[in-house]
Amino acid sequence: MILETITVGVMDTNCYVLAAAKNSEALIIDPGAEERKIRRVLEKHKLRPAFIINTHGHYDHIGVDDKFGVPVYVHKDDLALLRDPLLNLSGLFAMPYTVKSEIRILEDNLSIELVGLELKVLHIPGHTRGGIALLLKKPVERVVFTGDTLFCQGIGRSDLEGGNEALLIKSIREKLLTLPDETKIYPGHGPSSTIGVEKKNNPFFN
Repeated sequence: MILETITVGVMDTNCYVLAAAKNSEALIIDPGAEERKIRRVLEKHKLRPAFIINTHGHYDHIGVDDKFGVPVYVHKDDLALLRDPLLNLSGLFAMPYTVKSEIRILEDNLSIELVGLELKVLHIPGHTRGGIALLLKKPVERVVFTGDTLFCQGIGRSDLEGGNEALLIKSIREKLLTLPDETKIYPGHGPSSTIGVEKKNNPFFN
């Protein structure tokens, strides 16, 4: 399996490129900026992008969705953010952006498959209404991409439109902290961690 973390943009967003093997199709999680940087990783492994998954609809996670010519997946409750610059926050910085690619809708517990890969959608509202995590089921388990829900030693902010801290904490407890302790988390910003470490050391949960 190929799993590359690419830190992009002024917000240091973690974009992930995931594929079963070299010279195959790949999925891209949260391409927020720096298309060329992402393409260099694709080229290094001779990968062809098949689709994009947005863990939520904020601009720092969707900023180059349209640069790869592939469909974009997002949870149904964040669809409006991809279409509204004020909701996705790009309009606040005088660079309004809307996703023009084909958008496909995700729901809780849905499976997303690509050759040799399978991920399960976990709806975790609270940072945005449609925030999700992606639990890897194939080719390996105990890996989860948490977007801006759960970070190393923190959680996503909840003071923006659609945010709700109590709901976010409840959703993380029910959907993420119930995973095996050795499950590795790959968040939307910052370093990776594990579920066990966060249960023990994250100030929001201990």
